[in-house]
Amino acid sequence: MKYDVILFDLDDTLFDFGMTERNAFHQLFLEYGLPNGLQDYLGSYKTISKVLWDELEQGVTTLELLKIERFKRLFLEHNLKLDLEAVSHKYIENLGREIHLISGVEEMLASLAGCRLAILTNGFQIAQHARIKGSPLKGVFEAIITSEEAGYQKPQPSIFEYTFKKLGITEKSKALMVGDSLTSDIQGGSQFGIDTCWFNPNQKENTTTIIPTYEIENWSQLNGIVNGQLIEK
Repeated sequence: MKYDVILFDLDDTLFDFGMTERNAFHQLFLEYGLPNGLQDYLGSYKTISKVLWDELEQGVTTLELLKIERFKRLFLEHNLKLDLEAVSHKYIENLGREIHLISGVEEMLASLAGCRLAILTNGFQIAQHARIKGSPLKGVFEAIITSEEAGYQKPQPSIFEYTFKKLGITEKSKALMVGDSLTSDIQGGSQFGIDTCWFNPNQKENTTTIIPTYEIENWSQLNGIVNGQLIEK
């Protein structure tokens, strides 16, 4: 076996975050008596959220600030008078109830039964733990490591150092980082010095200078990589 430890991102890697976000957002505004909130505000929210998550990756903001700031900016743009703290808390609760596995994930993880498996995510700890606990993936992972817990976020090398220390990993050559984000998962793993696998189901063009060790478009391909049957890109 080429790799003993597989580190997985969560959102848009194992779970469909688009569906999670959409459903959680819709439910949030229903609860505040705004049944058209999804249609009226989701587009603006996603634009705002992307800017803030990019800033988080760059170390410009923190997860704690992001949690409030995304709704603060949304409410200012649409002149909404809602309690920021309450809305932010409720939204994260809603995210934790949305469990939508990407096709092929369960079979793929079952095929890696001989490996140590862990989650490495920039997402909110409460929501990420709740989603895994409520899914068929409960008990599959040795650890679920969030940026909130570690105090660092991908792509910072420090979150990988934290993960290696927590799991007692000593050989970088035996670990593989798997995720959908070039700037977070792949860049982070590469900068730390471990091999990476870009999960790219929609076959997006890579317009960055970030080069993954491997690229796959469906989960049936990962087992061959882990077992050393597929060559690097």
